[in-house]
Amino acid sequence: MKKIILTLLIAAGVTGLQAQSDTKAKAILAEVSKKYRSYDVVKSDFTLTVSNAKTKAKQTQQGTLLVKANSNKYKVSMPGQELISDGKSQWTYLKDDKEVQVSDADNSSDALNPAKIFTIFERGFKPAYTGQKKLGTKVYELIDLVALDARKPFSKIKLTVDKAGKQISNVVLYDKNGNTYTYNVRSFTPNVKVPETAFAFDAKKHPGVEVVDLR
Repeated sequence: MKKIILTLLIAAGVTGLQAQSDTKAKAILAEVSKKYRSYDVVKSDFTLTVSNAKTKAKQTQQGTLLVKANSNKYKVSMPGQELISDGKSQWTYLKDDKEVQVSDADNSSDALNPAKIFTIFERGFKPAYTGQKKLGTKVYELIDLVALDARKPFSKIKLTVDKAGKQISNVVLYDKNGNTYTYNVRSFTPNVKVPETAFAFDAKKHPGVEVVDLR
């Protein structure tokens, strides 16, 4: 009987700690979301690493992201290519091939949408606070997210949040195929001034580029 009571007390203690962890994570993410959504256009220089533990394959690229914080509009610039969306259409500009592919924008929650990289935690995930780490003079909060729906393309996400700045500095996404996508923020500039035309591809400004409409 004593063993049963002790087991129940331990289970209750673990559940209580878990609830505190979830509550703390939600509070941190609410602050991150509120601050991010107060911005207009954000510019971020990043490093994206895609790796697979099974095949040992690994690829790293650097790029720049422009995103209108409260919309599905973005522009991603990487060596040899650009990915642009005005929220309705998406343009994939392959510079070396002198080709741009036009498709309908996928704004669903299942899509790996660059416009949502800083708010990916807002829907469909259960958060848990896992601790802090210090790098140099900065302190970072660590949060794990687990998908509520097993059919989601990403089963788990790990976030690193700048504690003082209330800003995401690193995102690690795990998909069902064993791939890991690590988005590391090298710089973050809020409220940059760019024209609305930055979020659309203008064929007239790119003579000689073939437009392939896939819609």
